[in-house]
Amino acid sequence: MTAVTTPHGRVPARAVAVLLVAAAAALVLAHRLYQGIELALARLATPSVHIGQLGSSAQVLVPLLLLTSVLVALSPRTTRKALVALGFTAGALAVLDQLTVWLGPSADVLGGVAAVVLFCWLTVRREKP
Repeated sequence: MTAVTTPHGRVPARAVAVLLVAAAAALVLAHRLYQGIELALARLATPSVHIGQLGSSAQVLVPLLLLTSVLVALSPRTTRKALVALGFTAGALAVLDQLTVWLGPSADVLGGVAAVVLFCWLTVRREKP
């Protein structure tokens, strides 16, 4: 089994998979709290934002967390690549939330699709030798 190297040692891929599932469960359980934080941040950019204008980064992030945990569990050697892809995608989703506030719901839909494509591309691309 492959492990991820951290400054404190090696973490088994199964532990990473379990942590990803736990993070997804935490997002589902803390939905109202997350939505409140998302609304507060959106109001900093645009004071008149309503809850219906919010992006859906958590709704996209939960399946990506679960997908990443499955990838890590099934193919431990891809752990680092999957986690990097998840990190970039989470960053893209944060930007997407701001774009949704400014550009409207169509940016949310197109951005969600773009985030999933970004995640898949980063996960399956081959590294140059």
